[in-house]
Order: sequence, then C-alpha cells, then structure tokens
Amino acid sequence: MSEIFSLMFWPLMACLLLPGILVYLGLHIVRRGVIFVDLALAQVATLGTCVCLFLNHEPDDPHNYFWSLGFTLAGALVFTFTRPSRRTHVPQEALIGIVYVVAAAAGILLLSKSPHGKEELQRTLVGDLLIVDAGQVGKTFVLYLVIAAVHVIFRRRLISLSFAHRPEDASHQTWSGKGWDFLFYALFGLVVTSFVQVGGVLLTFSYLIVPAVCANFLARRLGPMLVVGWILATLAGIGGLYASYRLDVPTGAAIVCVLGVALAGSLVAARFLPAPGPESP
Repeated sequence: MSEIFSLMFWPLMACLLLPGILVYLGLHIVRRGVIFVDLALAQVATLGTCVCLFLNHEPDDPHNYFWSLGFTLAGALVFTFTRPSRRTHVPQEALIGIVYVVAAAAGILLLSKSPHGKEELQRTLVGDLLIVDAGQVGKTFVLYLVIAAVHVIFRRRLISLSFAHRPEDASHQTWSGKGWDFLFYALFGLVVTSFVQVGGVLLTFSYLIVPAVCANFLARRLGPMLVVGWILATLAGIGGLYASYRLDVPTGAAIVCVLGVALAGSLVAARFLPAPGPESP
C-alpha cells in the first residue's frame, strides 16, 4: 500500500490541484465558441518543444518551457487578431484548425530528425503523469494561483467579453477589446504551456473542454457550472489514476477516457434533471 501511495501521490496532487483553473478557462472557451483553440495552442506549445529538441536540447532542459511559451504567445497574438467580425465570412474555428494541423505536421517533421522521435511524440500527446514530482507540481500550482489572481482582479471585463457579448460585437473590434482578448489568450497560453509539460496535449484538451461541456449541460449560471466542472474533473482524475494502476495502462489516456464516460453520464443526467434556470454570467 505504501508503494502505491508513493507512486501515485504527486500524480494525484497534480490531478487535484491543477485542473481547477483549466475548468474555469474551459467555460470561457466553450462560451466563446472556439472549442479547439486550446488544442491548437497546446499543439503550438508542443511545436516550441519540438524546435528545442531539434536544436539538440534535452527533453527536461528548461529551454523547452521558454520555447513553448514563446510559440504559445505568438499563437495567442494570432488568435486575438483573427477573432470574427461582421466583415468576414470565415469562422475563427477554421483558422484555429489550420494552425493546429500545421503545428502538428511541423512537429512531426522536426521529431522525425530526432533519434527518439517516436517516444518524444508520444510523450507530447499523452504526457506521463507518473513522473511528475513535487517541484513540477508546486511551480505549476503557484503559476496558476498568479493567473487566477489576475482573472479575479479583472473578472468583470474578462467574463463580460466571454459571456455577455457575441464574438462579432463591436466591443471586440476596438484596440481596447483586442488588448483584453490578448490578455485572456496570453494567460490561457501560460496555463496550456504549463499543463502540456505535465500531462500532454490530449489531457490538456480534455480537462479544458469536457468538464466545461458537462457543466453546460447541467447548469446555466457561472457559479454552478464551475462547481459541476470542478467536481467532475476531480472525480475523473481520481478514477483515471485508479484505472491506470489497476489495469496497467497509460495514466493520461485513462483519465481522458474517464472524462469521456463523465460526459456520457452528464448527457443522460441532463435528460432526467429539471431544466436549468435562466442563463446568467
């Protein structure tokens, strides 16, 4: 029992402490209607890591984080200035998909020149929660607290941009609106970059979107949606870790599958629960 506890303790801490802000940001992303922006930014962050590995840095070299962060901030800038307006007929999701595909293809090309490219590609996709340690969890959690503090300080403006306006509204098209959008995407990119280093692209996307979608099925106001999302993310993390240990399967992939089961359960529950109250931020 002590061996199991020592093996799973820090992965469990990662699943309990880190997804909280992911769920909150996921609610923003779902409401903005740019569902795959997190997947695209996660892949762009991974491309930064691939470039760093191509330049012969080691996988655990601190340079990896800064390359990933630089690429992610560049992606945040692109998504800020491609937000749809009344004058364009191209949905932003199309551009987001293109960024994702190109970043993924470029990463594969770069890793094809690495002697351990296959292993590194798998690690970027599904991560390896079992190797996270106290330092990695602690640094990421402190960063998330700082980002959460910024969201609390500017909550009215950031929540208004995601929940109270349509993407094509004029308030998004001013330089002030774009500045707030860039702040949102830049902070979002910091979260994505950090969590990709811990859990990989697939787990990052799943923690951001699946609890948020489940919460939207079961609630309408932001507060209840946060509570539902946090509970589901926590239970899925614990359940995925347990399934990973019992079945001897990859941890990240197990959590993703448990989140998929949670989504199916939310769909069923939404059929039988009373209709949620009026929508409100």
